[in-house]
Amino acid sequence: MTGGFEGPGTMPITTLTAVVARVGALADRLGVPHTEVFDVGRLSAACGVPEPVVGALLGGRPAGEPDVQTRFVQRLDLLRHTRLKPNGRKYTQQEIADGAGMSRQQAGALINGDRRPTMEHCDAIQRFFRVHAGFLTAEDPEALSGALQRTEQELLQQLADREREAAADDDPLERLLQDHAVRGIAWRAAQLPTDQHRDKVAEWLDMLLESVKRPES
Repeated sequence: MTGGFEGPGTMPITTLTAVVARVGALADRLGVPHTEVFDVGRLSAACGVPEPVVGALLGGRPAGEPDVQTRFVQRLDLLRHTRLKPNGRKYTQQEIADGAGMSRQQAGALINGDRRPTMEHCDAIQRFFRVHAGFLTAEDPEALSGALQRTEQELLQQLADREREAAADDDPLERLLQDHAVRGIAWRAAQLPTDQHRDKVAEWLDMLLESVKRPES
């Protein structure tokens, strides 16, 4: 352990390779172009790894690994260029210092690479830019793997939504329940003031549901 950081990690490149394979397979199932899910610029902005390194790692090629301070400076520079103020301008050193609870001199030294960051510095700056823990410190393969895992979760959600829609299309009764919000209607009917009102709604629902039968299994 040095300066609050662990030494060179053991993130196996095989882990990244496995994530790449899973994301590619999901993209194929959904018909999403690989150029979209493996867009180098998007992934670089998401994980902080420079675009040439992202490209090399996606291609299974070693790209070297910068030391902790170099990696920190690279990623902080990327944050300043991609996480902008509402007016589209970069945050100043003073604004970063104020947001991260440090002096302007400290922030300037960290940004310029003149001072070795501590974990406290990293945590404060990550909170200021609203990025996940480890953004400034994770080794390149680990950082890229994390970004791809988030893409994987998005694709899995898309797949689940598609399968749910397909199931509803195959089942007329399920489609009726969804299209007409029958469950919501039934719940609201229970709030009606008299039995007569509730009976009317129940009668209507009975007629509606009787008009559709589930396919035989």
